Amino acid sequence: MKKILNYIRNIIIGSTEQQITQLRKELQSKQEEIERLRQERDMLKQQLTTLQGTFGKIDKQEDIELMPPEELMFIGKGDFRLVGHEFVQLFTGLAGLKPDETVLDVGCGVGRMAIALTKYLDERGCYEGFDIVKTGIDWCKSNVTPRYPNFHFQFADIYNKAYNPGGKYKASEYSFPYENEIFDFVFLASVFTHMLYDDMDHYMSEISRVLKKNGRCFITFFLLNSDSSRYINSNMSTINFVYKFPIRHSAETEIYYYRTSDEKTHESAVAYDEQLIRSLYSKYGLEIVEPVRYGSWCGRKIFISYQDIIVAYKR
Repeated sequence: MKKILNYIRNIIIGSTEQQITQLRKELQSKQEEIERLRQERDMLKQQLTTLQGTFGKIDKQEDIELMPPEELMFIGKGDFRLVGHEFVQLFTGLAGLKPDETVLDVGCGVGRMAIALTKYLDERGCYEGFDIVKTGIDWCKSNVTPRYPNFHFQFADIYNKAYNPGGKYKASEYSFPYENEIFDFVFLASVFTHMLYDDMDHYMSEISRVLKKNGRCFITFFLLNSDSSRYINSNMSTINFVYKFPIRHSAETEIYYYRTSDEKTHESAVAYDEQLIRSLYSKYGLEIVEPVRYGSWCGRKIFISYQDIIVAYKR
């Protein structure tokens, strides 16, 4: 601490009055940001307690039957049920999800979020989910839908080298199998963190198409900015985003970059420039609800989730 204070003192001594004023403003801004995050964390903890009360009422036999077999849990780390419950907490706390709304889960897997949402959405609400892994969809159709008829699942036959090598469609050409403007809430958890730019651009257009006006979307990313880049360059990141590749826009007026942890299979983990992601939201008429909730993936000490979270609404 003494070394830090001496460092700050030396900076102040060598600074002009104007620079000192600017430093004070920046320090105040950081302190306010820390306090806001602490308050937000406390709010979410309180909401989690409330939700745990709801989830605690789950019938024990049903709880066992609605747990997929281990061999079907092909993606995502952590406790299957706990992670689902934590995301419902985030959906309600950050995006205002209500029990009677229509929900789309893009990349629903084997129902991790769906199973948690069965204890939140009521009979007026409706859940739709799709995924490229047929075995996961088949399990959800056989085990979730019979108990909850307002929960529906579809197989999306999209090519993926790892999960669906015989896929019929490219992600950049796939139309979501739903009509225009029918969902109140669309979410993608750990989907764009494994998707290349052209595919992500197309999915963003589809998200905008199926969202109602003023509908919200909740999407997770690995976002590159000065803050996360500093952590990455200091070897504090949990993912080694060592490989860097350019993204050329059609107008070719500006070149952005993305980073990946695997030189050959880029989709294993992908991080995008935050400004590029912001431009995609603007392109498809989606207004970001500030602030972005930055995650712990890069080594941050104050966070509310692992990945970065952007909540937005359709203008």
